[in-house]
Amino acid sequence: MKDERGAVIYVGKAKSLKQRLRSYFQAGAVQEAKARVMMEKVRDFEYIITDTEREALVLESNMIKELRPHYNIRIKDDKHYPYLRLSVTEDYPRLSVVRRVEKDGARYFGPYPHSGVMRDLQKLLKRIFPLRTCNREVAFGVSAGRPCLHFHLKQCLGPCLGTVTTSEYGQIVKRLELLLEGKHDALLTGLKLQMEQEAQALNFERAAFLRDQMRAIQAIVERQKFDAAELLDRDVVGVAQSLDEACVALFHMREGKVVSRQTVFLTGTADQSKGEILSAFLAQFYSFGPSIPREIVLDDQPCDLPDLEQVLTRRRGSKATLVVPKRGAKKALTALASRNALQVLEERWRQVNGKNELARRGLIELAHYLGLPSPSERVECYDISHIQGTLSVGSMVVFNAGLPAKAEYRRFRIKWVEGANDFASLHEVLTRRLAAHRTGDAKFASLPDLIIVDGGKGQLNAALDALRQEGYEQLNAVSLAKSEELFFLPHRAEPVALPRDSQARYLVQRIRDEAHRFAVSFHRQLRQKTARASQLETCPGIGPSRRQALLKHFGGIEKMRRASVEELAAVKGMTQAVAERLAATLRFDS
Repeated sequence: MKDERGAVIYVGKAKSLKQRLRSYFQAGAVQEAKARVMMEKVRDFEYIITDTEREALVLESNMIKELRPHYNIRIKDDKHYPYLRLSVTEDYPRLSVVRRVEKDGARYFGPYPHSGVMRDLQKLLKRIFPLRTCNREVAFGVSAGRPCLHFHLKQCLGPCLGTVTTSEYGQIVKRLELLLEGKHDALLTGLKLQMEQEAQALNFERAAFLRDQMRAIQAIVERQKFDAAELLDRDVVGVAQSLDEACVALFHMREGKVVSRQTVFLTGTADQSKGEILSAFLAQFYSFGPSIPREIVLDDQPCDLPDLEQVLTRRRGSKATLVVPKRGAKKALTALASRNALQVLEERWRQVNGKNELARRGLIELAHYLGLPSPSERVECYDISHIQGTLSVGSMVVFNAGLPAKAEYRRFRIKWVEGANDFASLHEVLTRRLAAHRTGDAKFASLPDLIIVDGGKGQLNAALDALRQEGYEQLNAVSLAKSEELFFLPHRAEPVALPRDSQARYLVQRIRDEAHRFAVSFHRQLRQKTARASQLETCPGIGPSRRQALLKHFGGIEKMRRASVEELAAVKGMTQAVAERLAATLRFDS
């Protein structure tokens, strides 16, 4: 599909192009929102006939990567991840870091999505496997000059000296290949056998070197968190989806061990099923990967599964299988991969500013369920905290565009209410907040689009009464009951329950929990301050100045209690007599 400028905006495939095109152009056809928007921009289209569906699948994947049409699912981060390149075509191979896989006969391992982790691995491998890093022309029996520092640090065998045979050097290369392929058991078994042979031949220095190699390799192996009884090479794939973006998490397993995890983001996934996302990901991702495992375990059924299997098998050169487990260990692995993908997606959401799609979706859904005229840009939530009516405090937290604005949080000491009265305390907090706005206080300059109070119908009535009293009846206010997770709305008898899997429910829970946390932390600070002050205030001769000096010097009551009379008397403003009375008071209280 092309727009008015002739730019390709969508690439698709179908068994029957006639029926597929009819679904787009036929009058009255029911289309998804994404398709409707796309068709408003389509001005022309062209098609290519292939002999098989598999050819169409490959062609579609290649064109999406090449043209990057706006309305296709596509891998978002198209940068080249680093690989480890082992130049096995050379007599004395080198291990280097590259970002492109080429058909040059070398072996490539990766990709490594985190370059820092890959660099650390490279440094460790250099210590275990002392291969050369230079590009000198080297040969056995021919000296290429003085060796570099790596030779003296025992991080290179020094083939430039002409004393290292290709056979001796090749043994180390083979061990490195086994490790990078994930074949740790075979590598360790071979090293142990060779170490024992060297020890029997009284080559103890060589045996010690092999022993240290084994320990370093075992340390790498022990980092693995998951083992499988089947010693197979496989990738485990899990998908998490947001509004118009998806995250794919892959566990790369080699010989039954997870050797790395990788995450890939895809865009253009709005209104797409998980099966469609998986199909697009598999077709594109494994087209540029250096290796395809024997088995790929998926958390859902992709579209075109048989065709995908045949395409991957042809690229691999041997059988490649796509598996969608229903139970057992493989199902547990896919569930874990999905949780990892969801975690990465949520972390991404928390790190991105207010334009994040998940936050927008939560606000849009919340406006729909609460019957608000539009999504609330600024949401304020209030909570009250106390212990049996003592030290009552209130909190106000602010979320802008669905994300916390901590600089605008406010807290209140309850001044007008005696005892445990949450309704009156909430009324006081809102009254003071709105009065501050009316008088021009810069700390309360912005008014909320939505007020949420923690509690039930009683708390909501208290909030509404405060709004009427201060002349702000136009503000939207609701209450959220903690135990049932129900919203109480003005002039509505029955509460509103948000769907459990909605972004709106996740958002309001987060806002409510943040208000509760902020109130409780303030209440705890006041309790600790009161506890410290009360113990010092009971001692004759300790006034505000001495109390402040003691707390500044010792930092707390416990250190003060353990101090000697001389140490107490040494504090600025203290005397020997007052120090003795204070020591007696603190030890009596304990």
